[in-house]
Amino acid sequence: MALGDCIAMMDQGVDRLGQVVPGMPATEARLARLLLMVGHSFDEVVEQALKPYQLNHSDFLTLMILYSRPDGSSTPGELCEYTSQGATNMTRIANVLVKRGLITRGASAQDRRRVVIRITAAGRRFVQKLLPPLFPRLSAAFAGFGEADKRRFGKLLRKLADNLDHMDEASTL
Repeated sequence: MALGDCIAMMDQGVDRLGQVVPGMPATEARLARLLLMVGHSFDEVVEQALKPYQLNHSDFLTLMILYSRPDGSSTPGELCEYTSQGATNMTRIANVLVKRGLITRGASAQDRRRVVIRITAAGRRFVQKLLPPLFPRLSAAFAGFGEADKRRFGKLLRKLADNLDHMDEASTL
């Protein structure tokens, strides 16, 4: 089913709920659900684009974080936090990327108890080869968005992120 059809069904469902549940914040519920639906669809697009490279989104994100770091390294704990992955899955991700020669994993020079994950030269070359074919899909996803639209959208998403960071633990979605 197309995303537009799913969104139409969601709109109808939220409208019905709004009629039977007093005080329901229908606009906010609709926006939250829309964000989740679009995010899921975007994730599927990314997964499809990465498939020929034998990567999934978590592997890709881990590699991109390492590639973007000035020294090309991070710790498993930092990577878990930045990628929203658990320790077990980060171990799996690291194992996959180490096996492919894209990263290394070893003890820190400053503290032998601390594990450091570092992108390799082959990993850097792989990222440089991987990224350009992804650009057209990324651009197509934002077709029709002007520069002002994109800046405003980015500000709104950051505002939402800030609200989520400061949400009272007692409140629920």
